Amino acid sequence: MAIKDWHEDDRPREKLLKLGASQLSDAEILAIFLRTGTKDSSAIELARSLITQFGSIAELLAAPEQKVLACHGIGLAKYAQIQASLEMGKRYLDSQLKSGAMLDQSQMVKDYVAAQLRRETREVFAVLCLDNSLTLINYEVLFTGGISSCSICIKQVLRHALSHAASRLIITHNHPLVSAAPSQADDDLTERLKEACTLIDIQLIDHIIVGRNQVMSYAEQGRAPF
Repeated sequence: MAIKDWHEDDRPREKLLKLGASQLSDAEILAIFLRTGTKDSSAIELARSLITQFGSIAELLAAPEQKVLACHGIGLAKYAQIQASLEMGKRYLDSQLKSGAMLDQSQMVKDYVAAQLRRETREVFAVLCLDNSLTLINYEVLFTGGISSCSICIKQVLRHALSHAASRLIITHNHPLVSAAPSQADDDLTERLKEACTLIDIQLIDHIIVGRNQVMSYAEQGRAPF
């Protein structure tokens, strides 16, 4: 049965307009971007199949192009629609922060850095420079490593912060192939950078790690030294 033949309350677009986007499942949201299904399945059935195949909508959005295109029912047009939805989310968050929105909520920070780093196939380390009101001054990737490690120069991080007249910093990096659980090396770097920032009157307020299926905030979890 085509989606247009479903009861109005069960159609994703109508459901969104009536109840709000938050009431839709991942498959229903994805189906709206896919717009159409295939000869044998509706858009929502195709969406459910994709999410099941990749394990989650996050894994689908982070998957390489060829892996997604290899799925039944996905051609270049639908792949472009999926990527456009991801880019729209990134640009929305970026415009919010550049317009002066304060990074005073951990979920906002996690959403922002996840959007920036989720598709990285190598480990990268980035810095968010903030002013005293927690408004974003600058976001920049400073170091790029391999698939499981990235070398960090603390002096370069500090020079970068000073060049942007930052009062507070948030550091972030990704774990491309594993969970967001911090390693001992992550803990050690956080401690050393926290101490170095204190010496130049800059406050390190969080360290965010973006894993394959989760995002971890040191500050949110109450991990030392925050």
